[in-house]
Amino acid sequence: MEELIVAKAKELFFSFGIKSVSMDDISRNGAISKKTIYKCFEDKNQLVQHLVGELLLCCKAGLNQSNAQARNAIEEVSLASQATLHAVSTITPAFFYDLKKFFPGKNCLSALASIASRPTILLLLGVLTFGHLHAQQATTLTLKDALKYALDASQNARKAKLDVENSQYKIDEVKARALPQLSGSGGLTYNPILQQSALPGDFFGQPGKTVLVAFGQKWNANASASLSQTIFDNSVFTGLKAAKTTAEFYRLNAQLTDEQIIEQVATSYYQVLVQRQKVGVVDSTIRNTVHTQNILQSLYENGLAKKIDVDRIAVNISNLRSNRQQLLNGVTLLENQLKFYIGMPIVKVINLPEVEFATIQPQAVQQGDTLDISGRTEVAVLQTQEALLRYQKQATKSEYLPSLSLSSAYSFQGLSNSFPIFKGQQSGVNWFPVASVGLNLKVPIFNGFATRARLRQADVEIRKLQEDMAQTKLSLSLAYENARTQINNSIITLNSQQENVQLARQVYANTQNNYNNGLATLTDLLDAENSLTQAQNNYSAALLDFKVSEIQLIKAQGTLSTLLN
Repeated sequence: MEELIVAKAKELFFSFGIKSVSMDDISRNGAISKKTIYKCFEDKNQLVQHLVGELLLCCKAGLNQSNAQARNAIEEVSLASQATLHAVSTITPAFFYDLKKFFPGKNCLSALASIASRPTILLLLGVLTFGHLHAQQATTLTLKDALKYALDASQNARKAKLDVENSQYKIDEVKARALPQLSGSGGLTYNPILQQSALPGDFFGQPGKTVLVAFGQKWNANASASLSQTIFDNSVFTGLKAAKTTAEFYRLNAQLTDEQIIEQVATSYYQVLVQRQKVGVVDSTIRNTVHTQNILQSLYENGLAKKIDVDRIAVNISNLRSNRQQLLNGVTLLENQLKFYIGMPIVKVINLPEVEFATIQPQAVQQGDTLDISGRTEVAVLQTQEALLRYQKQATKSEYLPSLSLSSAYSFQGLSNSFPIFKGQQSGVNWFPVASVGLNLKVPIFNGFATRARLRQADVEIRKLQEDMAQTKLSLSLAYENARTQINNSIITLNSQQENVQLARQVYANTQNNYNNGLATLTDLLDAENSLTQAQNNYSAALLDFKVSEIQLIKAQGTLSTLLN
C-alpha cells in the first residue's frame, strides 16, 4: 500500500508541484482512504521527503553508473549530465519551485531544489557542494515580522531617525547663542617702510620749514583674548523656546514616515498572498483538466471520442500551465517589491506563511461612526509646524527691540625695530598690556520698513499653513469616508463572488458529469472550467480589495501601529 501511495503522490507532485496537491487529492485520485495514507506517513512533509529521497537515490545511481562507464573525466561529465537531465526532465518546474519556497529547512530538499535549477553542474559536484546549496535558508515573514523589519531596515525610516538625531544638534546650535563667546587672536606685523607725517619745523628748531617724521616701530606683535555675553536679545530667547517644539516636529515626522512604511508594506504583503492564491486556483484547474484529459484519452482510444477533442484539451492544459508560469513570475516580482519596501536584500529568499482566507471575517463599518481627526499624525505635524512659524514671527518681531551685550578684551602688545618675539626690554622691545570692558547697546531706529515686510511675510506663511491644515483635515475625512464605503462595497462583492464560486463549482461538476455521460460537448466543459477559474480569481481579487480597503480604513483611523501587535 505504501508503494501505491508513493506512486500516486509522485505522479501528482511531479505533474502539478507540491503546494497545489493536498492529501485529499492523493486520496481521491488514488482511491485510497486518508486513514490508510496517514498510517504510512505522518504528514505531507514526510511523504515529500520520502519522494525526494527516492529521487536523490535515482540521481546518485545515475552518477555512479556514469562513473563506472566513463573512460575519462570528460566522458564522465557528459554521461552525468545526460543522467541528470533524464532524472528531472519529466518533473514540472513547479515541483522544484515549491521545494525551494516551502521546504527550505530540509537539507535534502534544498539540495534537490538547487540541483534541479542547475542539474548539469551541481549534481556533478555532489556531496561537496551540498553545504553551499542549502547555505541560504529562506526567511519566514509574517506581516508583523515584515513590518518590524521595515521599520528597522527601510532607508526612509533610517533617514527619519537621523533627522530626529540631527534636530538635537540644531537645538544645541540655538542654545550656544545664549552662552559666553570666547575667542583669541595673535598677530605679528613688520613695516619695512614706516609712514611719515609732516610736522612744522618749529618743533625741531627749523622755523618756516616742514619736517617729515616717521612714527611707530618696524615690528609690532600682539596677542589678545575677547569675551562677549548676551544679556538681552529677544530673538535668542525665542529660539530657546522653539527648541523643544523643533524636537517634537522631527519626532512627529519620523512617526509619520513609519506609518507610511507600514501602509506600503502591509498592502504589498497582501498582494503577494493573493497572487499566490491565484497560483493555487490555476493548479486546481489544471488538476481537474488533466483528470478530464485522462478520461477523454481513454474514450478516444476506445473510439468514443474525437481526436480534435483530445487536441483541444491538450492545448487548454498547455495554456493553463503557461498562465501558471506567468502567475509564478508575478509572485516573484511582488516578493521582490516587498523586499524592496522593507529594505531587505533582493537576493534573499523569503517565505510568507499561508493565510487561511476562510478565517477572514469581514465586518462592515457603521454609518454612524465618526472620525477624530485631531489625533492624526498628519495634523499634529502641521500644528507643530505652525507653532514653529509663530516662533519665527516672534524672532522677527524682536528686531524692533534693543539688544544688550557685555564685551571684554585683553591684549599684550610688543613694539620694536627688531624682531620682538622672545625678546625683552633689554633688547629694545617694549611689551605692555591692554584691557577693556564694555556694554554694547543696540537700538533699532529705522531700517526702511524691512522688519515690517518680514513680519507680513511670516503672517502669510502662517495663513498658508492654516489652509494646508484645513485641506489636510478635509482630505483625511475624504479618505475615511472612501475607505468606509470601499470596505462595505468589498464585503458586498466578497459575498457575491463567494456565491459565484459555489455556483460555478456546481455548474462545472454537473457539466463534467454530463460530458462523461455524453450529454454535453467539450466546449461546454471548457466554458464551465473557464467560468470556475474566473470566479475563483474574482474572489481572490475581492479579498485583496477588502484587505487593502481595511488597511486604508486603519490608516484613516490613525491606528496603523496596531498592525505591529
